[in-house]
Order: sequence, then C-alpha cells, then structure tokens
Amino acid sequence: MSRVPSLNSPFLLGFDDIERALDRVTRSGSDGYPPYNIERLPKSDSAPERLRITLAVAGFTQDQLDITLEERQLMIRGRQQEDKERVFLHRGIAARQFQRTFLLAEGMQVQGAELTNGLLSVDLARPEPERIVQRINITSRG
Repeated sequence: MSRVPSLNSPFLLGFDDIERALDRVTRSGSDGYPPYNIERLPKSDSAPERLRITLAVAGFTQDQLDITLEERQLMIRGRQQEDKERVFLHRGIAARQFQRTFLLAEGMQVQGAELTNGLLSVDLARPEPERIVQRINITSRG
C-alpha cells in the first residue's frame, strides 16, 4: 500500500491527529477474516443517518464475541475454544480467533450491536453538528 501524503501544508493547522490516524490505519494489516460490509443507513424521523458494520461470524456465539471502544478505536474480537469432547473424521471448519479494528471519526457514537443468523451488526451514528458562526473582533494597536 502506498504512503498517504503528509498533511504538512501551512494551510492545514491542527490536523496532526488525522495524520497519525492515517498512519495507524495503513500499518494495521488484516488477513481478511472475517469478511465484513459497511453500509450507510438513511436518516429517519427517529434516527440520524447511520453506518452499519456487518461481520460474518458464523459459528461464534454471543459469549465468544467482544466489542470494545477505546479512544475512537472500535475493536471487535472473536475467540473460539477447541472442543476436546468431539472427534472429527474430517475437519474443514477451524475454530479460530479474529480481531477487527475500525478507527472512528471524532463524534461517532456506537448505537448498539446485534447478532442474528451468524451476522454481527454494529450501528454507528454521528449526530448532526451544530453550525456556529463566530465573529472575531479585531483590535487596533498604535
């Protein structure tokens, strides 16, 4: 993956956090498991526009999944234990662990998560920012 150009233009002030976030995202590798979708859900009367992350986690129970949010980083982990009681004649479905990390923009809120038919859905929303126009007074010296 190519390096994202630096945000060191003199017209971009205070964007250091964004550059660090881009570096973190480009460094984090992933093996593609589990597959996931990200979709935009339209605004309704009762909810703002939302994003939904859906991961294919067939074979995982609710107790084997963990979702945490720390410093704008949404981390979804799955841990399966080997069942020592079962004897397999053929093993094509491996018990495996995964970790998927999504970096959220400032102000994004996790609305909730749901596990249905092997699909884990996590809904995110960003409330509409209030538009503020501030007038700056100019002082004169000398």
